[in-house]
Amino acid sequence: MEITAALVKELRERTGSGMMECKKALVENQGDIEAAIEAMRKSGQAKAAKKAGRIAAEGLIVIQQQHNRAAMVEVNCETDFVSKGDDFKDFCQNIVDAILRDQPADLAALMSSKLATGKTIEETRNDLIAKIGENMNVRRFTLMQAQAGGLLGVYLHGVRIGVVVDMQGGNDEVAKDVAMHIAASRPICIDASGVPAETVAKEKEIFAAQAAASGKPADIIEKMVDGRVKKFLGEVTLVGQPFVKDPDQTVGKLLAAQKATVSRFERFEVGEGIEKKVDNFVEEVMQQAKGG
Repeated sequence: MEITAALVKELRERTGSGMMECKKALVENQGDIEAAIEAMRKSGQAKAAKKAGRIAAEGLIVIQQQHNRAAMVEVNCETDFVSKGDDFKDFCQNIVDAILRDQPADLAALMSSKLATGKTIEETRNDLIAKIGENMNVRRFTLMQAQAGGLLGVYLHGVRIGVVVDMQGGNDEVAKDVAMHIAASRPICIDASGVPAETVAKEKEIFAAQAAASGKPADIIEKMVDGRVKKFLGEVTLVGQPFVKDPDQTVGKLLAAQKATVSRFERFEVGEGIEKKVDNFVEEVMQQAKGG
């Protein structure tokens, strides 16, 4: 069968691959476009496996709200350039839509969800890796539903930080303000009861060692440690932090004035906790010089 330009163009449109790669696949499969697509998919999956070990610490946070439910997902890629591309943005949007539609129990279930194309999210991810040439990962997601009589606060800071808050009482404006505060101030939990006991114990040990160096009496040291622990809990809990829009009051006082309480929140930040590779150009040049 003759490999026409029109056939190559169709294959490019259906796979998003390069012209030469499409032509080669068609030649190897005697012009059978379906067989060529299958071969390219297999090849793409092989490429995806090779790229799986590469660090993907850039990407997007996407939030979609639907009535009293909100879905939020973090999808990672290797470079900021790819995260700004339409293919990657569309992929992320399709994922968050699938979360709302299918309500998956975990990440494995999400990756098995099918998109409008008939392919699963995992298959689509592999195809996109083959097309763009970067490793990509769907890292985490949350699906939050407001409790009875409650409301959700949603805040997206650019495309890198997202927050969803489940609130009882208050109003939409307060819920959004609290979500914005969480984005800026990074509380680890709502109040002191949510701080792990081992975290408090570790901080107490550090404060005690610092206070002991002052040479003050034991009873004074104990009061110093208690004061520092109290300050620490105020810094890491939502209700103890100064409200970003009015630092003269804590978030706890803001909520009390609005007769509101926060029952749950989720905060995602792109690449948070992922160890990024830092290229040392000088060291690289030195190594090459030594090798030479």
